[in-house]
Amino acid sequence: MSYEHGIGVNEAPTSIPTPAQSTEGVTVIFGTAPVNLAADPAHAANKLFLCRSFEEAKAALGYSEDYSKYTLCQAMDAFFKVFAVAPVVLCNVLDPSSATHKEAMTQTSATVTNDQAVLTEDGIIMSTLSFKDGNTDLVIDEDYTLAFNDAGKVVVTLLTTVATLTVAGYKLKPSGVTLAEVIGSIDANTDTYTGIQLVDKVYPELHVAPGAILAPGWSHNPSVGLALAAKCEQISGLFRTECIVDIDCGQTNAGALKYSDVETVKNNSGYADVHMIALWPEVKAAGKQFAYSAIFAAMMLNTDLNNGDIPTMSPSNKLLRINGTCLHDGTPVNLEQKQANELNGIGVVTAIYFGGYKSWGNNTAAYPSVSEDPKDRWIACRRFFSWWGNRFILTYASKVDDPTNYRMIQSIVDDENIFGNSLFSEGKVGGAKISYNQDDNPIESILAGKIKFKQFLAPYPPAEYIENVLEFDPSMLQTALGGE
Repeated sequence: MSYEHGIGVNEAPTSIPTPAQSTEGVTVIFGTAPVNLAADPAHAANKLFLCRSFEEAKAALGYSEDYSKYTLCQAMDAFFKVFAVAPVVLCNVLDPSSATHKEAMTQTSATVTNDQAVLTEDGIIMSTLSFKDGNTDLVIDEDYTLAFNDAGKVVVTLLTTVATLTVAGYKLKPSGVTLAEVIGSIDANTDTYTGIQLVDKVYPELHVAPGAILAPGWSHNPSVGLALAAKCEQISGLFRTECIVDIDCGQTNAGALKYSDVETVKNNSGYADVHMIALWPEVKAAGKQFAYSAIFAAMMLNTDLNNGDIPTMSPSNKLLRINGTCLHDGTPVNLEQKQANELNGIGVVTAIYFGGYKSWGNNTAAYPSVSEDPKDRWIACRRFFSWWGNRFILTYASKVDDPTNYRMIQSIVDDENIFGNSLFSEGKVGGAKISYNQDDNPIESILAGKIKFKQFLAPYPPAEYIENVLEFDPSMLQTALGGE
């Protein structure tokens, strides 16, 4: 037995800060993950995971810093490490049981050192592995055990002596995932939802309303970006939200490689929805490259949390906690403010260095086609309206089917006006009031079981341009010099 006498030091891995938790709308993210490293790889595809910490997300879906293959991992990094905010809903579409999402390992033998062998390939699906000593099949837990090391490699620990260790099995093939699989489908016969279509199941399954939806690493493709936009209204037949999409910056030959090309790519992509926030280009943080949407979504939630969890603050001119912007191939992009402003003028949010790298842009992707209605032009206003509608539904759903009497109607009016006044007193909105009008509620509607309220909301638009006019005053100079 070990006998300790003296002095010693040990080290523990650096812990990830406990994320600040939102109780409002939750960000829903679609993509791919190294599910071979998950706690239950066989049940990690096309399933919604509500994650409140990095450890929870890692256990559910695995984690790798190869963000080009495993796109959900950059969102885990952005939310849990860069901004330390939560929760998020993660949905992986990489299915290890799919013949097109896996491929045979190329490694056929392994070197044994001190009764252990480390397999060199990434993405190995442990359940598919088989080993031989010459022509003799080895039996798991009798002849060997398996485990993943911190680098995601399979470690084989031999329990018996072998002469030659050969291996066969399968590994994940992220490149086998198609755009159609990310977009997903609904099978009416089996009521099975996959991909982005699963956003409709967020509330029924997890009992939270979506606050934003994105697919970093995928949304630069118009079919995926437009699929996200199509899901922004009538989610679960109830809710509204906004989607965050990336504009192609070199992922394909049709991408925008300079800022002056962005308008053409945006228009060709059809990115012009009022519920869409369009971003360009990609970003770098801590030596890793991210789709801008992953970082932006985390920053936006952080902005909300710093504002009492109420989405009235613009996500523009906020620190992104990055150290650069770039094209998809890593080429640096260093925008001047006037160039960034030109992107804002076509409904694109970008990033500039302004005492630190900051988000830059207030307009939804619908701008400039939609410019008159502040509700649909400004990101902050659009998000507030979606949030308020979702909050109203969740707050008063319990009153559905109550008797249509004065007490019920007045309770809704009073509660809403009290809440609106509280936000006004906190300086979060210019006003919010609700009324019940008899003219909007004829007896025919009452007898049909329908009542209608009318509510007015006034979120503050962003102070997008602040001008100070400077003028030389000769009289002040004359006074300073002692003249009459």
